[in-house]
Amino acid sequence: MIKLFSSASCTSCRKAKAWLKEQGLEFEERNIMSDPLSRDEIKEILSLTETGTEEIISTRSKVYSKLALDFDTISFNELVAIVEEHPDLLRRPIVTDGLRLQIGFNEDEIHQFIPREIRRIASRKMTEALIQMEFNTKHYA
Repeated sequence: MIKLFSSASCTSCRKAKAWLKEQGLEFEERNIMSDPLSRDEIKEILSLTETGTEEIISTRSKVYSKLALDFDTISFNELVAIVEEHPDLLRRPIVTDGLRLQIGFNEDEIHQFIPREIRRIASRKMTEALIQMEFNTKHYA
């Protein structure tokens, strides 16, 4: 099941939600400001990151500025505790299915959450349409 961790005021979160609905994908949405992530959920998200804190910490957030921490010098457990206490430190949306993770909304990257078989079918249809267009262009030119 796809999970969408969001906040109400986040434009990118609304875009991700709309995209998931448009694709007909089932997902659970959770506002992390009103229902913060648990320590285990934070650890799971961190385990899926490729670049660790760089990927998930919003350096433009007010909380980031207030805390004035060097995230490279704190322990993993300290990081988890800080994020648990200050969920607005996280970049949003966070989209995951437990295997894949996307931070922020990127229309090219979010396609990874479409099941592989559906992506194959769409790719085949697109290839067939391109071949037909090429044929029509050559045939009627």
